[in-house]
Amino acid sequence: MLKPLLALLALSAAYPATAQTAAPLPSDAIPEDWHDIPDDEIMVITFKDGRQVFIRLAAKLAPGHVSNIRKIAMARWWDNTSVYRVQENWVTQWGGNEKTAPPEIIARPPAEFEIGPVAFAQKLSKADGYSAASGVTADGWPIASDGKTAWLTHCYGMVGVARDQLPDTGAGTELFTPIGQSARRLDRNYTVVGRIVEGMQFMSAMPRSSAAMGVYATEAERTAIASVRLASQLPGDERPVFQYRATDNERYAALIASREKPAAPTVATGLEVCDLAPGVRRKQ
Repeated sequence: MLKPLLALLALSAAYPATAQTAAPLPSDAIPEDWHDIPDDEIMVITFKDGRQVFIRLAAKLAPGHVSNIRKIAMARWWDNTSVYRVQENWVTQWGGNEKTAPPEIIARPPAEFEIGPVAFAQKLSKADGYSAASGVTADGWPIASDGKTAWLTHCYGMVGVARDQLPDTGAGTELFTPIGQSARRLDRNYTVVGRIVEGMQFMSAMPRSSAAMGVYATEAERTAIASVRLASQLPGDERPVFQYRATDNERYAALIASREKPAAPTVATGLEVCDLAPGVRRKQ
């Protein structure tokens, strides 16, 4: 009995079990679906403790404000500023709210609350409580529409421009990101300039302030920012390279369909545009 057992063990050692590879799904992306994001459309926030947050800028959809943001980053103006506001279930906000803005930027750029004609690459099958229709652009930005014009949506991790009461008072020096419940009621009221594509866990886990509007009461409570750079400002071997997933294909359509009508026993009660993942990855 011992010899057959030893023979069986020897056979299994010679032919080890292979891992089961799952069959590809109709919703899986193929290599051709991934496209490099330009270096000047990635912004890197480095905190003084070494943590980093990476933002994809919506350069084509908010060109005026993104132009300002690029100039602010190029001037290294955000260096040694801080996250000064964290309001529970609402937003994290950062920038130089006590600094004079760089002279090279447009101090009062026109509001960019809307992005123009509807440009859905894929549209969700149902309207939501904030718009007549919603979906994504061909390069993966979440948008909504009233049937006449479209706008970027304030989903978790999107980056907006803080401002005063008047619409043209947000130059881009102070930015915020939603960290909790849907912030869709900010749609068409604040300019959206990008989305955090890596490091969002740091923005969402910062200590909350109990002071009014979540603004920290003391300097010691703030999270210090060491630097903010465009990837294009960094040495070539230090540049983070990200890719976005194109959505204008049957694979992304299948992804939406699988989320709207998932397999049993999951019951779908609806799909909101902010439920879709950002569709951005580090380049392999």
